[in-house]
Amino acid sequence: MKVSTLLPWLATVLLLGATTVFANQAAHPQAPTAQLSQPKVIIFDVNETLLDLKSMRKSVGAALGGREDLLPLWFSTMLHHSLVVSATGDYESFGNIGVAALQMVAEINGIDITQAQAKTAILTPLRSLPPHPDVATGLAKLKAQGYKLVTLTNSSLEGVQLQLKNAGLSQYFAANLSIESVGVFKPHLSTYQWALKSLGVNADQALMVAAHGWDIAGAHKAGLQTAFIQRKGKVLFPLAAQPNYSVLDINALASALSKLK
Repeated sequence: MKVSTLLPWLATVLLLGATTVFANQAAHPQAPTAQLSQPKVIIFDVNETLLDLKSMRKSVGAALGGREDLLPLWFSTMLHHSLVVSATGDYESFGNIGVAALQMVAEINGIDITQAQAKTAILTPLRSLPPHPDVATGLAKLKAQGYKLVTLTNSSLEGVQLQLKNAGLSQYFAANLSIESVGVFKPHLSTYQWALKSLGVNADQALMVAAHGWDIAGAHKAGLQTAFIQRKGKVLFPLAAQPNYSVLDINALASALSKLK
């Protein structure tokens, strides 16, 4: 198996393995009840859940000598090493980890790239990602139903606020939360527990929405209700608990939640 093919698989294994490690490090919270209740707050992941990373293929591909196919490898490498940083008790911003990850992917594939070139290829494009087509209408429906919407992201607070502003989504959210306030990355349980405390809600009163199986696994372990958005190329971890909702997009989630009213 080629290294470029093997690494995304290894990154996924490590991400989900780290979820189990972090779960054992924290006090095990009460699991969600089987009876679904109407959440008081809906917490959204941002990158890939709300915003489409495909537009970064051009900038990342240009930095990697035209290899646009390496975008998924770069993102999984960035996620992998964010957990390495957390597991070893260190902290670096998600942006810095992203730059380092791009340099690693370049080296693996025999491509010369400087830190400055990697930074240019990532930071500005990452803050100008377009939303998926369903997001604005879906968020509008949820807000009209009376739900409080917030974001919880591994990106910096400044970064996510710029992302949402540039994507035209800021008006839908009552608050933006970043793990930089905790100093560890999702899916560490402390990130969800801190978010719940900040929002003043119990775990079973919050619904975590994400397009990543590892985020769903972490939120479930922290006791939150969970909703998996089935973005293309994203799947759930078969050994983790299944989410309360598994839907094609945000519009479908709004339809499902409307039945609880």
